Amino acid sequence: MEDSKTLTAGLERGDYDEKLKEIYLDESVLEYQKKRYIQALNRYEVLFGGGKVSIYSAPGRSEVGGNHTDHQRGMVLAASINLDAVAVAGKNQENCVKVVSDGYEMSVVPLDDLEKKKEEAGTSAGLIRGVLAGLRSRGYLLGGCSLYVTSDVLIGAGLSSSAAFETILGTVISGLFNDMKVGAVEIAQIGQFAENVYFEKPCGLMDQTACSVGGMIHIDFQEPKQPVVRKLNVDLEQYAYSLCIVDTKGSHEDLTDDYAQIPLEMKAAAAYFGKEVLRNVEEKDLYLHMADMRKELGDRPVLRAIHFFEENKRVEKQAKALEDGRFESFLRLVKESGNSSFQYLQNVYTNHDVQNQSMSVGLAVSESVLGDHGVCRVHGGGFAGTIQAFVENDFVGEYKEAVERLFGDGACHVLKVRKYGGIKVL
Repeated sequence: MEDSKTLTAGLERGDYDEKLKEIYLDESVLEYQKKRYIQALNRYEVLFGGGKVSIYSAPGRSEVGGNHTDHQRGMVLAASINLDAVAVAGKNQENCVKVVSDGYEMSVVPLDDLEKKKEEAGTSAGLIRGVLAGLRSRGYLLGGCSLYVTSDVLIGAGLSSSAAFETILGTVISGLFNDMKVGAVEIAQIGQFAENVYFEKPCGLMDQTACSVGGMIHIDFQEPKQPVVRKLNVDLEQYAYSLCIVDTKGSHEDLTDDYAQIPLEMKAAAAYFGKEVLRNVEEKDLYLHMADMRKELGDRPVLRAIHFFEENKRVEKQAKALEDGRFESFLRLVKESGNSSFQYLQNVYTNHDVQNQSMSVGLAVSESVLGDHGVCRVHGGGFAGTIQAFVENDFVGEYKEAVERLFGDGACHVLKVRKYGGIKVL
């Protein structure tokens, strides 16, 4: 730990420029990040009086493959990105954890009261208490500390701002009191526990794992309590491609039923064979019994089951293509994933309002503009929100101009896949 003023002076002198470049990958954002870190240190001093501190970072994430497979115990491919939550953290003598997130009031959680509070469901305090309780239940040390957290992970864009927050909390406690010995997957599992139990939001483990582990990771959820996480030894920077997330400005209102129907219909298809989830069904049985399934369930559950089986296989192919250095094959599989989501999973627009298809229009324009310069697909849950595109670095400007002409300035967010998950930066 260093004095907050010492870190500020070092940032101003450029002492940490190379480290920041390694984390954020884009030299054009270096001055922004330095200013952001300095402002965070200054804000910590105003709130908590300065002193010895450390700085931590936890990224957002983007789903790359495995669209709507995790809830069926399938496989996913996900990547951390160079938008992140940053925390300035120092110890205090008050036997409590104090957290101020940019734009929010201070949350204070006493360390001698980590039981779930019903009134904290859906609040930052609930997440903080849940992460602390999860760490203590696994035998890790806790202590009084104060945090100022600022985040540029886009809220509502499918980049997992809540998972980044949970990861930063776990990483700070790991660094301040446990010599950074809390494992990345453990931090992810603790974050999921906090969100499921204390925040009362059902979620899988993909978001937290991608944020905590970092880089490009392959996750197999066949055993959901012990998912198999494999970090791929791949550097997308060598291929000179950027990851673009485009906000198509579609409204998420009244879409709860659309989202809920996907796992319900997949589980109905699994139940036809007496199984809980599609991962436990033999793919050949789906085709052998498809005629009867259509009569009993209708066609969409069958199509969504087809998507699951094909997408699950595709994730493995994507991971293998990246590990083998076959980037063009990887891009082709990204495109296939998007096509399957559109045609079989059917999560690009809602059938309740067919005249509003912002994602469909965004994909159509992206395909027309990109040509051989990249690929695009639906991003995340679907129906409204964001699309994803892998775009050649030299073509990003032209692509950004085209989609922002359609959806407005700032709609296209140009990102990099960073290799670090939750880390101590300084």
